[in-house]
Amino acid sequence: MNQLIDIKNITLDPERLVESDKVASTMYTSEVLFGQEQEKIFRKTWVWVAHESEIPDKGSFKLSTVGREPVIVVRDRKQNTHVMLNRCRHRGATVCEIHKGKTSSFQCPYHGWGYGLDGSLRAIPHPEQYGEAFDKAQNSLFSLRTETYNGMIFATFNDDIEPLEEFLGAAKKWIDLFMKQGGGYPVKTMGEHQFSVPMNWKVQLENTTDAYHFPIVHKSFLQSLDAEAEDTFTFLDGEGFVEDLGNGHSVMVMIPELVDLEEDLERKIPERFEELAEELRADGYPDDQVRRIVRAVGGSGFNLNLFPNVACSMAFFRVLTPVAVDKTDIRHIALGMEGGPDAANRLRLRLHEHFQGPMGFGSPDDAEVWERIQRGVEGGTELPILVNRGLEKEEQGEAGPRGHVSDETGMRAAYGMWKRMMQE
Repeated sequence: MNQLIDIKNITLDPERLVESDKVASTMYTSEVLFGQEQEKIFRKTWVWVAHESEIPDKGSFKLSTVGREPVIVVRDRKQNTHVMLNRCRHRGATVCEIHKGKTSSFQCPYHGWGYGLDGSLRAIPHPEQYGEAFDKAQNSLFSLRTETYNGMIFATFNDDIEPLEEFLGAAKKWIDLFMKQGGGYPVKTMGEHQFSVPMNWKVQLENTTDAYHFPIVHKSFLQSLDAEAEDTFTFLDGEGFVEDLGNGHSVMVMIPELVDLEEDLERKIPERFEELAEELRADGYPDDQVRRIVRAVGGSGFNLNLFPNVACSMAFFRVLTPVAVDKTDIRHIALGMEGGPDAANRLRLRLHEHFQGPMGFGSPDDAEVWERIQRGVEGGTELPILVNRGLEKEEQGEAGPRGHVSDETGMRAAYGMWKRMMQE
């Protein structure tokens, strides 16, 4: 017999909310839990804020978030990277509202307080009214601890946290492999699009490590491909896997032959990339470089989920921002080759648009399902969310538990980290 439980009677104890094979749907609907997550997760761990290519020169900046906190990521005159709260120390107004650009300073629009690229308070109108005891050095923009790995910039409010590389652990190997899609050039960010979905942020956290949905939700995408490409993306019967990498991170390998993009370059160039290869040869690129670039354009054969807010997903960054218990902002950032052939970067954008774009065959279908999950769990009855697929068949991988590519190993990894942090 089905047992229906009134959601108001569910405890918010993490020990009860997350079990080895299921999580409570209250996880998606409790405003109390959402507030606790901001304090215990997003303010306590390393959060991805930018890629180095987004701030290439001194004075370059971009806006980002750490949880719900607005931040500015900026490169100062000494080429050092800073992540600072986008909040004037006087009355709290944001000091920047331009998404990305170059500047020599930041100024509050309310009372004119001016800040340097390192966040230091440089000037205030009519300072005599503050008295001689006022110390500018104590009123700089609030700076977060900032560290970088292979172009990925992370920030945290937690000064006591382990170094970034230790937090990433086994995920570093996969970040390094992902960055090979520069095709011999540095990886750079290109176009992006942003959208909001009425869902809890953890619905998105699950999705990037969920291959089980692909042939169902993305049937129209598969039908839009040529026969060779469709066969490549029909991977549930292949040799792929999903593995727990520790600290909530996981990797889902869908196309094993595309894990290392620099291996077996002599393989036949896929039909959909032959025109690009011919254009590169006509432009004078040698055959070995043509093969390396063409292979990179197609992207990596895996999704890397980095807890809690970013995924390196085949050929793009997917970044989530938890706005409210039932609202999440998503950014899909296309990647290209800094200094690489224009033809290759153009095709990267076209491939991005084909799946991730607002008129594409992938993201709109994903977003509909995410919204339907949230709609389903908000009815007021507690039914568990199952994350037990493949649990009994898991084996030990290189870094942690490993299952079939369609298993929910990555979700269990993320929720294990969620539980650990919420109990601390």
